[in-house]
Amino acid sequence: MNWETMIGRSASQSDCLTPAALARFRATLDQPTASAADDQLAPQGIHWCLCLPDAPTALLGPDGHPLRDETPDSFMPPIPLPRRMWAASEMQFHAPIRSGAQIRRVSTIASIKEKNGASGPLVFVEVAHENFADDQLAIQEKQTIVYREAAPAAAPSSANDKPAPVVSDTLDLTSWQWHREIQPSAPLLFRYSALTFNSHRIHYDLPYARDEEGYAGLVVHGPLTATLLLDLAQRHLGLNSLKRFQMRAQSPAFVDQPMHLVGREDGAGGWTLAALGPDGRTIVAASAA
Repeated sequence: MNWETMIGRSASQSDCLTPAALARFRATLDQPTASAADDQLAPQGIHWCLCLPDAPTALLGPDGHPLRDETPDSFMPPIPLPRRMWAASEMQFHAPIRSGAQIRRVSTIASIKEKNGASGPLVFVEVAHENFADDQLAIQEKQTIVYREAAPAAAPSSANDKPAPVVSDTLDLTSWQWHREIQPSAPLLFRYSALTFNSHRIHYDLPYARDEEGYAGLVVHGPLTATLLLDLAQRHLGLNSLKRFQMRAQSPAFVDQPMHLVGREDGAGGWTLAALGPDGRTIVAASAA
């Protein structure tokens, strides 16, 4: 399909970072109490909780995402593939966001590319975001969203089925300087969905995630995993310490399974970061400077 006419389409949204929203973000991540000097500064990653989609509930699709159509008010292209995933982001941090700041986000469709993968056709949509806080450019982001076919029909399963515990000898953490182990819980996923107004059912509806999309359990949000890596950097380097952050999702993470957040210097003045599963597989690969 020819998507050329949709490249360059733009949309603008407005928001405000309220003190209450900032407090809920920090509480969700179990972040230490900020010092008096930093209390008004938001941690990096807060922008994913601002300028949110606000489609009415009646206009959500079967997966919980807003329906895609060809009306003039629709921003995302009406790609017919039913499943969507946040695949990657590249960010530049220009200025911190303060509590109370008026936020404006300008989003533009940068590219649309069709490919054939091992699981069938794929469509990659790159969206360029400019985030302004009190009219000052704060964050630039290029986000890649991938659309794909429906999952193959899953075998019938019991409502009590849970992902099998993973035991593996392939997890090696000796080469990493930073390490924090967490176990994402259902309340954490719920809170992050609430912070981001994300109604994608793979994050809270186990029968849907398992039987309709073929996942082993509830899926941890890609932006949440990326936010946890930004939080890891903050715990070691300080608040708003990064100027650049780039991440790519490589495999899903599931609720109630250990996740290892790791980092190390890359030898060029930056840091290599990753979220690893309990079996050693890479969930998210990232770099920062």
